[in-house]
Amino acid sequence: MTSLDGMPGLRAGEPGDPPAVTLARVRIGPGGPLGSVRIAGGRIVAVVAEDGREDVAEDTAGESARDAAGDAVVDLGGRTVLPGLWDGHVHMAQWAGNRHRLDLSGLGSARAVAEAVRRHAAGLPAGEMLTGHSFRDGLWSDTPHLSLLDAVCPDRPVALVAADLHAAWLNSAGLARVGRGGHPTGLLREHECFEVLDALTEAPAEALDRWVAEACRDAAARGVTGIVDFHFADNVTDWSRRAAAAPLAVRVRAAVYPAQLEEVIERGLRTGDVLPGTGGMVRVGPLKLFTDGSLNTRTALCSDPYPGLEGTPEAYGVQETPREELLRLMRRAAAHGLEPAVHAIGDRANTLALDAFEAVGCRGRIEHAQLLTAADVPRFAELGVTASVQPAHAPDDRDVADRHWAGRTGRAFAYADLLAAGVRLEFGSDAPVSALDPWLGIAAAVSRTADERPAWHPEQRLPVRAALSASALGRSRPRAGAPADLVIVDVDPLEADAPALRDMPVHATMTAGRWTHGPC
Repeated sequence: MTSLDGMPGLRAGEPGDPPAVTLARVRIGPGGPLGSVRIAGGRIVAVVAEDGREDVAEDTAGESARDAAGDAVVDLGGRTVLPGLWDGHVHMAQWAGNRHRLDLSGLGSARAVAEAVRRHAAGLPAGEMLTGHSFRDGLWSDTPHLSLLDAVCPDRPVALVAADLHAAWLNSAGLARVGRGGHPTGLLREHECFEVLDALTEAPAEALDRWVAEACRDAAARGVTGIVDFHFADNVTDWSRRAAAAPLAVRVRAAVYPAQLEEVIERGLRTGDVLPGTGGMVRVGPLKLFTDGSLNTRTALCSDPYPGLEGTPEAYGVQETPREELLRLMRRAAAHGLEPAVHAIGDRANTLALDAFEAVGCRGRIEHAQLLTAADVPRFAELGVTASVQPAHAPDDRDVADRHWAGRTGRAFAYADLLAAGVRLEFGSDAPVSALDPWLGIAAAVSRTADERPAWHPEQRLPVRAALSASALGRSRPRAGAPADLVIVDVDPLEADAPALRDMPVHATMTAGRWTHGPC
């Protein structure tokens, strides 16, 4: 068979070792020289520039990097080859499932959502639960309430999940379906939401696995070679099943939640370990923990009160995990080789998370790091804590941040400050909060806008090279000895403006030496 405009080679999932191939007349990295990249056994064995510079893997130094006999040679016509892109924070099953559910994004009020539910319900079989996703009520003038949904769907169960995954809005029949009958408002937030989220969003395993496989292939078409999956489930078990049933289009790091912590410890699994039977494609991820909620739900834990909530119990947001419990879980995980990944959005939450890392003395990640104090920015680097951030959230949330974090937005989504302090940045989407497309995040980090408006806090913009590196596990260009996880793009990212970055044409994607995207 052939692929990539006549390129010989196996596609992802076919039996046997991937064949050796030389990518010729390709630009090596952003702004790099023309040259060639040789791939064999699923890794890069040589990178050769036309000016004579060579980078050859140590254990293949005796081979000819320039003219390896038997290689398929592919002329890429000057396209740019980059390290494969990673999405450092996804909820994969929810992202995959949402593609089959009612999209509520862009609706500006609770009543508008109720009307959309009424229209959608007319086309569903009787008795089937209506599920929707991505409502954002942070700027609404009215309030989600079960009575609005009861009025348009008195008998059919309705369950709608907020864009930030920290709230769910149900009608009376939906509440009864998930064992929450009698709830006064139908709006479940934080722990209430998490406790029923699986019941609201899951499909049968067979259907869900099929949807996930489709979503992984679509991600590969945008240059993604790996994801960190923080779905609210037993990810180790679910991804082991998926990898055993069919080859995966992306590498996966499967996050662990406290409910699975003791079982994972008992199995002797550590963060980074390859899961048996997955062909090396699935590894154990970090332990996910929470300090607070989210901005749109006004539950992110902050040092200043939310406007209009002064004097209420949740004026400053919500602390999800008590400090002593957070420390206990982090110590337990770190003692058994599991890296903590701590969700923290508000400035007070980020201080609590950093304090916990300092007290435990372990490295790890803070997920989101959206609002920071100036004093906390350098602590990430000092403590060896990665800032796992989602740049597309900055333009998405600029209006709600301007309202609820008024006067503090200069230190919100402060990526340039973090970079200047030597902090390791890893980009993700938080899909389905934002689309699983790394180019949207890269463009947002570079431009700080996603529409016609001027950049929001342009002082926090990142250079293109830094944004690409944060999207590729810190890698800047293909290097010999590394896994052959590559993306080939039609446009050198250094020559693209923000709109061109968002719409970057991806010619092909390779993971572990196999083509996961490209014309066949």
